[in-house]
Amino acid sequence: MTEKKFDIDNLAKLARINLSDSEKSKLEGNLSQILEYVELLSQIDTSEVEPTSHVLPLRNVCRKDIALAKDENADYLALAPRNDKGHYEVPQIIS
Repeated sequence: MTEKKFDIDNLAKLARINLSDSEKSKLEGNLSQILEYVELLSQIDTSEVEPTSHVLPLRNVCRKDIALAKDENADYLALAPRNDKGHYEVPQIIS
């Protein structure tokens, strides 16, 4: 693996974080390990792997969108606690 050098000060500036010298050296080591692992993953042959958006075989579990006729006889206002002149009455919230 090739040794990668990072501009930790620039990364910290972009992330808007302050790092001590010990945190910078630890972060540089961690980033090197992450890049080595990504490099290792890029060597894996995935030509036989079918693309997928999810690891589980899920299907759309939603019901079909079926338009229903409006119930013209339903009196929804009668179900309201209070109504007046064909409108729902609600408590006043703005004085």
